[in-house]
Amino acid sequence: MHTSPVRLRGHHLICLHFFSGEGYSPDFVENLSKVLKRAEAGEQIEICADADDICTACPYLKKGQCLYRDDSDEEIREMDKAAIEFLQLKSRSYISWPEIKMRLPEIFTFWAGKFCGGCGWLTVCRKNTAFAGLFDEKAESKF
Repeated sequence: MHTSPVRLRGHHLICLHFFSGEGYSPDFVENLSKVLKRAEAGEQIEICADADDICTACPYLKKGQCLYRDDSDEEIREMDKAAIEFLQLKSRSYISWPEIKMRLPEIFTFWAGKFCGGCGWLTVCRKNTAFAGLFDEKAESKF
């Protein structure tokens, strides 16, 4: 077991619930799986406002910034801030995975309406039963 908490940035607090084994590279997927297992096993989660334990294996992370596209880092930081606000959390605070999971249903329609439509991972998330269970068809009309 790790001695330090799982570090997750805002949008990962939401999007990680819909992980289904796909990602940028095999190393990224393996790391994502390990981070999720740690969270599900009850390790404390530290909410951070920058690159987190998932980002460490991302091929697009350079000098602490996402370089997937020119505007990716700014867009991700906006998503992180919104996720933390929606979940009524604060950066540098701690929470458990079950606590996040309990908050998800009450905010998910707002989240999906604002962020899922333009996300490149939407087709992957749609395959996940947890996503389908939370997804409100009315939110999709906003895409």
